[in-house]
Amino acid sequence: MKKFAGLFAVLLICSVAVLAQEHHEGEAEGAHGVGASHIPAHGPAPARHPAAAAPEGARPSYADRAGHPDAPHVHSNGKWIGHNTGPNDPHYHMDHPWEHGHFTGGFGRGHVWRLAGGGPDRFWFGGFYFGVAPYDLGFCGDWNWGGDEIVIYEDPDHPGWYLAYNVRLGTYVHVQYFGA
Repeated sequence: MKKFAGLFAVLLICSVAVLAQEHHEGEAEGAHGVGASHIPAHGPAPARHPAAAAPEGARPSYADRAGHPDAPHVHSNGKWIGHNTGPNDPHYHMDHPWEHGHFTGGFGRGHVWRLAGGGPDRFWFGGFYFGVAPYDLGFCGDWNWGGDEIVIYEDPDHPGWYLAYNVRLGTYVHVQYFGA
């Protein structure tokens, strides 16, 4: 009887450890590999084979899997969904790129910023000011402009634009730097 009780205790402990590990890994990956505090190691690569930009007034679908947001987002494996139209996308053309200077606060996962106020047209953090690209306004309606954490990445395809990645949601938008 003691052997049976000991074996049962060992099996119970192992089962709890396995279940806890599976739950923890699922949280780290986020719901279907998007969001849940995942921060990409780097920004997107330049588009190799640019996709056609959506016609004026039309929007492509970004929900590439069940449960994924219908907004540009980043998978937990680092794949940037929606950043594939290349440098000739008219939605992100600027006549005067970087007219307010270049953002110098730091890029990537080592530089997490907390939004401190404003809205999509003009928001700020750490004394830096930005605005969301008009074409991307529909992708940031659920952002908390007074508290979400974001990470800024350089945009390799669209001069004058940066990418603001929302850590909570796993989504991103194109943003223009307005200065410090």
